[in-house]
Amino acid sequence: MLRAPAPPRALLLSALLWRLAAAGYEELPTAVNITWSSINFKTILQWQPKPSGYFYTVEIHGRTSDVKRKCILTSETECDVTDVLRNVKETYTAHILSVMPMEMDNFEEPPFAVSEKFTPYSQTVIGKPEIKDYLQKGSKLNVVFKDPLTPYLFPNGSFQSIQDIFQHDLEYKLYYWKDQSSGKKDVTTKSRTFEVSVDSRKNYCFYVQGVIPSRRENRNGQESTVLCTSVGTSILDEYGTEVFIIIAVIAVAVITLAIVLSVVLCKRKKAKKARAVREKELLNGV
Repeated sequence: MLRAPAPPRALLLSALLWRLAAAGYEELPTAVNITWSSINFKTILQWQPKPSGYFYTVEIHGRTSDVKRKCILTSETECDVTDVLRNVKETYTAHILSVMPMEMDNFEEPPFAVSEKFTPYSQTVIGKPEIKDYLQKGSKLNVVFKDPLTPYLFPNGSFQSIQDIFQHDLEYKLYYWKDQSSGKKDVTTKSRTFEVSVDSRKNYCFYVQGVIPSRRENRNGQESTVLCTSVGTSILDEYGTEVFIIIAVIAVAVITLAIVLSVVLCKRKKAKKARAVREKELLNGV
């Protein structure tokens, strides 16, 4: 009777490693609380918990693009995935793989967690515009600002701005109000300048904010720094005719008091002189 040949040692070793790998992966925890954080298309993926005795590898899956790996065998709980999301209108999901210190992907697919879907074009937050210059002259307030820049480059090496990517979908709003007042006004532009009519006697504060009206969420971007003008106003401009009346009354009172004091002093001087003359005459008569 023929006996079956013994299985090769290499085959036995492979089977053993496969079983060990499978048993090890079953015990690995998977990522939780996965979030996308994106401002001006710079996108960071974050999750929990901190790994102990294992690592993470991030896979980015696009709806129409190939799978791309980032942060391979990392012990961190965040990963910058900006450079693999260049097609900003694509919708992506992230698979965060929990892997052993020695890569065993050939034997068993490691456990992984899947993020929510993310579309950079509709979900990245518009950052703060930069105010480059402003001037309040007469009844006009002029504001010039600069678009936020993205991490993506043109072929010539310069950075693309937010407006370069969003183009006509992007608007900017200028919010402005009289200094020490709460009543805001706003105007909209698709350019990088504003000119609005203001009260030439008042100082104004303002800020600029990017807006994408077509979005359902994250329509409003971050607000720029609040700045205020400083025009040379007089006390009369600042507080009105009431102050002028008060000053005029005080001036009249001071002048009147000065006149009265002058008259009183003059009469006292004349009376003193007349008394001295009478006293002298009396002495001479004696």
